[in-house]
Amino acid sequence: MAVTYLMLARVPEEGLGDFDAYESAVLPLLAEYGGCLERRLRTLDDQVEAHLITFPNSEDLAAYRADPRRSAAAPLLESSGAAVELLAVRDI
Repeated sequence: MAVTYLMLARVPEEGLGDFDAYESAVLPLLAEYGGCLERRLRTLDDQVEAHLITFPNSEDLAAYRADPRRSAAAPLLESSGAAVELLAVRDI
């Protein structure tokens, strides 16, 4: 059964460039693990970004998160100063 996640990232203004670079590196990897970026939204002030992402199962998410290319891009996320929260969600 597919699992849907909501990712929220609070990004300081000075970290937006590094955050965008990180996203450019890791979002294309989703499809390799069956992931689908359903929606990508950003607040008007560019301080919060939200992703609605679906994976076939939680194991595929774990495999995506363990991808060495994602790990190689992690310093960009860290230097962005983004505070990231990942929530498993469901339709109501």
